[in-house]
Amino acid sequence: MRNWDLRDESGTDEGCQWERDWNDVQRLCKALDIPCKMVDLSKEYWTRIFEPSLEIWQSGQTPNPDVLCNREIKFGALLDQLSLDEGTWLATGHYARKVWQEGSNPRPKLLSAKDRIKDQAFYLASINETGLSRALFPLGNLLKSQVKEMARKWNLDAVERKESTGLCFIGERSGRFSQFLTSYITPKPGPIYDLLTHKQVGEHRGLWSFTTGENARISGMSQRMFVAHRDTKLNAIFVVPGGDNKLLHCDTVVLHDWSWIWRDTLPPGLSTTEGFEGFAKIRHRMSAVPCTVKLIPVSAIPSVFTREDGQGQEQALTVTFSDPYIQSGVSPGQIAAIWDSDGEWCLGCGSIGAAYSMDLVTALDDFSKSL
Repeated sequence: MRNWDLRDESGTDEGCQWERDWNDVQRLCKALDIPCKMVDLSKEYWTRIFEPSLEIWQSGQTPNPDVLCNREIKFGALLDQLSLDEGTWLATGHYARKVWQEGSNPRPKLLSAKDRIKDQAFYLASINETGLSRALFPLGNLLKSQVKEMARKWNLDAVERKESTGLCFIGERSGRFSQFLTSYITPKPGPIYDLLTHKQVGEHRGLWSFTTGENARISGMSQRMFVAHRDTKLNAIFVVPGGDNKLLHCDTVVLHDWSWIWRDTLPPGLSTTEGFEGFAKIRHRMSAVPCTVKLIPVSAIPSVFTREDGQGQEQALTVTFSDPYIQSGVSPGQIAAIWDSDGEWCLGCGSIGAAYSMDLVTALDDFSKSL
C-alpha cells in the first residue's frame, strides 16, 4: 500500500521511500512464496488525511495523522477495495490483539498487545466494528524480540531494517517539520506572551509553528520558556518558565468527534452522571493512566476553553486524570484513546478540543483581566 509519493511534493524521484519499501516487500514475498500487489492510495491519503491535517495545524492544533490513516485508509479505502467475501481478511503488522465477545451476538473487541512497550492499539482506536471484525493482528500475542528471532530463523532480511518513525510524509527529517509546513500553510504572525508577567516576549510565525509543551527557544530570556497555551482567538502563544512548570500540566481533557469502536453501544456507566473509571492514553509511547470518563454539559467547560471545543454540541466528553500532574504538554487536536477499567479493552477515542487545569484557567483569566 502506497500512501505518499514524494514526487507529489518535490516533482522528482529523489528520495522515493515507497519504491524502496515496495522492493523490500517483493523480496520478502518471493522468499515466502506468496503473491503481492501494490495498491496506490496516495490520492485518497492526500484528500482524506493530509489536507484535513493541514487545516487542523493551521487552526493552531496538533493532529495525529497516523490514527486518521488507520480509520480512513487502511480500514477505509483499502478495506473497500477488498472482496466482501467472508473469507477475506486484512492482516496488519500492528502490535494489538482482537478477541470475540462470547455470547449469542459475538462482537470483536480491540485489546492491547502482549508487548506493552510496542502496543499499537492506540493507533487503531478510531476504527469501527466492521473494520475490526475483518482484521487480523498476528503479532499481537508476540514480543518484538520473538518476532525478530522468528525473522532471523527464516532468513528474512527485513528484520535488520531500522524501525520507521515519524509521519509518512515527513519521516525522520529532524528539525524540518516546521519548515515542511511552511510550504503549505500561510504564515500568520502573532505575539508570544509570558503568562506570568503578561509581557510580550516574542513573535511567532503561526500557531502551528509551536506545540504545547515545546521549548519556545526565545532569546534573551533568563531561563527556557515553554508553551503552555495557544489561543486561537488572540492568535497568541503563552509561555511559562521551566519545563516542570505546573501550568504545563493538565488534569482534564475535553474530547470532540469522539467515537466508540462499537458505534451503537455506549461504554457501561457513561450514561450516568458519575461516568465510568477507565484508562486513557494520549501518546503512543506513554502508559495508559487511570481516569474518569463522563459526559458533561458544554456550559460546564471553563469559558476560556469553550471556543476551542465549540462543536455545536450540548454535551462534551471529558477525561479527568486521577493524578493531576501525570500529563503535560497536551495539545488540542491530539487523540485520547480510552480503555476499560482493566486497561485491556480499547473502547474508542476522540480528538482533544481542550486540555486544562484550574491553575491554567486562573492564569489565563488573570491575563484577560490585564488587557
